[in-house]
Amino acid sequence: MAEQDQVFAKCAWRLLPFMMLLYVVGFIDRSNVGFAALTMNRDLGFSPPVFGFGAGIFFLGYLSFQIPATVLLARTGARRVVFCIMVAWGLISAANAFVQGAQSFYLLRFLLGVAEAGFTPCMIFYITLWFPPAWRGRVTATFCGAIPLAGIISGPLSGLILGMDGTLGLHGWQWLFLIQGLPAVLLAFAVLKYLPDNPTHADWLSAAEKDAIAARLAGEVTLEDRGLWPTLRDPRLLLLGLAGFCSACALYGVTLWLPQIVQAMGFSNRATGFVVALPYIFSIGAMIVWGRLSDASGERIRHAALTMVLAAAAFAGGSLTSNHMLVLLALTLAMAGGLSGIGPFQSFLSSFSRGTAAAGGIALVNTIATLGGFFGPVLIGLLKARTGNFAAGMAALALAQIVAALLVLAVGRATAAARP
Repeated sequence: MAEQDQVFAKCAWRLLPFMMLLYVVGFIDRSNVGFAALTMNRDLGFSPPVFGFGAGIFFLGYLSFQIPATVLLARTGARRVVFCIMVAWGLISAANAFVQGAQSFYLLRFLLGVAEAGFTPCMIFYITLWFPPAWRGRVTATFCGAIPLAGIISGPLSGLILGMDGTLGLHGWQWLFLIQGLPAVLLAFAVLKYLPDNPTHADWLSAAEKDAIAARLAGEVTLEDRGLWPTLRDPRLLLLGLAGFCSACALYGVTLWLPQIVQAMGFSNRATGFVVALPYIFSIGAMIVWGRLSDASGERIRHAALTMVLAAAAFAGGSLTSNHMLVLLALTLAMAGGLSGIGPFQSFLSSFSRGTAAAGGIALVNTIATLGGFFGPVLIGLLKARTGNFAAGMAALALAQIVAALLVLAVGRATAAARP
């Protein structure tokens, strides 16, 4: 077993840095609109509801292609699917620089969502091809650590790029989309070289190491492949999708509005970029530690639900104070809580089936959850327009996380009751 663990550690060191790099670029491209809004909204005359709808409509496009892309990856391999995804999203992300008004903003954000749709569920399923269940909590948490890492990089970088306003006759927010869209296109070609379809195609593994991976994965499979359609009809997955929806409302509600929340405290555009990085710095450590604790105990449900309760308490606290430092602290804890639950939550999804059915189940839950990415930013925009501040929005996000925790616990009880 110890020798096999060395093989999985080797796979983790070889695959995860590159996978995280891809996810960092992807998350920057989907969330950089929050930084662009610091000047774009003024230049194009976007109101809070217009920006909120445009930021959120990305997720309506995003939900459209998750299941087909993940099933396609399961059947044809990762390299070609991920290559096509990245080329498309990089070009469309850069094209956001040419937005002229609300309609073109909505259209390009929607198309960006379509282009990025398959990436995250594909990567979550890809992890199951390499690592046994005992490893998936920490590996998934480490991979998803790219989310806060993207925030750490994107904040200061975006603040600096916005300072290019007027260069070659372009606004700073236009440079933001152009510069941050290019890496996805370039990395797409690296995918063809550095992302094997599965362990049997990895030329950096010996035959003995490939056999060890196959034996460990086969030895830990206790699930039958129930088929794609029976898995997609499992009511537990639908409830987990609703839980993901509520949690995504909170996560993307705060992620896409955080730069404007911080700027409203009186910070300059450049300072806002650095301040926004602070919650992400704290979150990345919390995610990895919590994923390892979940693996050590083998427990997923309580580890996911507890982080949602923490996030809810933090949002509620932030809604009750006007002290800027306390609000920042609350948002930091809320983000850390929301992100730390991703590893245990996503690892639990792979316990319902295997093979193509597992790919479809993971994609189904992420598809339903994606709708939260639409409603969260829209809800914050509407409440901000009605109240003039962000307190009501944070209270709404607290409620969403509480509902998510209750749904996860309900599925956990149903799953435990169904076991012989």
